[in-house]
Amino acid sequence: MSTVTAGKAVAGAGPAAAVGARRVPVGRVYRFELVKLVSQWRIRLLVLACWALPGLFVAAVAQQGTLPSDTLFGRWMHATGWAGPLVVLGFAGSWALPLLTSVVAGDVFAAEDRLGTWRHLLMAVRSPRRIFLAKTLASATVLALLVAGLVASGTVGGLAAVGNQPLVGVDGHQLAPSDAAASVLLAWACALAPTLALAALGLLGSVILGRSPMGLLVPALSAVAMQLAQILPLPVALRLALPGYAFVSWNGLFADPVRLEEPLIAVAVSLVWAVVATTAAYLLFLRRDFTNGSEDGGGRRALVLGVAPLAGLLALTCGAVAVATPSTGSGITQAKVQRTVATVFAHLYRLQTEQLHRPAVTEADLRVTADCGRGDGQVDPEGPGNDWRCTVTWHLPGTAAPGTAIYQLDVASDGRVMADGDGPKEVNGYFLVHTATGDAPNPLWQFDGQIDLLAAATG
Repeated sequence: MSTVTAGKAVAGAGPAAAVGARRVPVGRVYRFELVKLVSQWRIRLLVLACWALPGLFVAAVAQQGTLPSDTLFGRWMHATGWAGPLVVLGFAGSWALPLLTSVVAGDVFAAEDRLGTWRHLLMAVRSPRRIFLAKTLASATVLALLVAGLVASGTVGGLAAVGNQPLVGVDGHQLAPSDAAASVLLAWACALAPTLALAALGLLGSVILGRSPMGLLVPALSAVAMQLAQILPLPVALRLALPGYAFVSWNGLFADPVRLEEPLIAVAVSLVWAVVATTAAYLLFLRRDFTNGSEDGGGRRALVLGVAPLAGLLALTCGAVAVATPSTGSGITQAKVQRTVATVFAHLYRLQTEQLHRPAVTEADLRVTADCGRGDGQVDPEGPGNDWRCTVTWHLPGTAAPGTAIYQLDVASDGRVMADGDGPKEVNGYFLVHTATGDAPNPLWQFDGQIDLLAAATG
């Protein structure tokens, strides 16, 4: 029996049949589903946590002597309040947002199965299509409210604790507070796309698994699987074909010039995943026979019909990204590492010069170059690894002899470069410098960079 026929049969089984088959407007059903979600104590608790905890966390960490330097922008939390929401974004993309989508979207249909309220809901609404649309929109609204809380709380906490200071980007250049604010908002907007993709996977899992609470685990397990995939040295095309990459693709927004190619591709892929997963959930939902109270989810056939489109989508997006981008392999080459390290060093050298009140220089005056290799020349200089070593050379105006400094590098699979100064001490060793916000470590001691994985290997 089709869903529409089942809905009419259920609707006509009682006195309501005399009223006619008039359907409730989508707006009214949406408000009803939204009230049902917000009335749950766990949703209210999540709203309170998202609007309060990030700000308290950022403010507390900014007052500590030890910063989360293993997180991108974590080492700048003493210098500017705009680093706080980016640290929160890094944590949220890995853990918080997958868990939020699990709680909000992973149980939205399964709860009706456990409570046995499908017949009552169909008699009231008279349209399975409107029920699905209302539940989907209500879930998306609650998730948007939670994400807005994370952004607002982290930003307010950072600005209140540290202040509205310039932010050092992934290439070492300083962003004015207004530019930093715009980039932070764009970064969080990029994170909305993979959040919607995980929510769509939650809707699909809730439809397929029925009353089983396992639907709650679908978004979280999917996010963990995508995180594990991002750790592996996968080809760039496969990395970008996974919606989870959009949680880290925003790094290029903090470079000069801004790198839009990666975030645009990652957001587009995430939105396509969201559409495909939602459509699969919708079609499977309409196939259910709601007159059969013993039916629980879609069964094995529905599982196949739900997973097959996603597998095909992964293959399709991987091929499309591979054709559209010039980069091959891991996207990490010797030329890119050298270019990244030299660019960051040049910008931070200027910052160090300003903090030490030395004569100003420009990047053009410094003419910074970097010579990088892996494993003392025993390993091909490409791909991620913690055995990279670079010798940086620069020139000062009026000085014949060039300066040199050595760095040990840890290059991650996503292109993040973590450089640790290895001498000389007066250049990239550890010492404190006086800044407008207080004493801070030498900016050339340890720094982060971000390789453009989609750029050409040379040039």
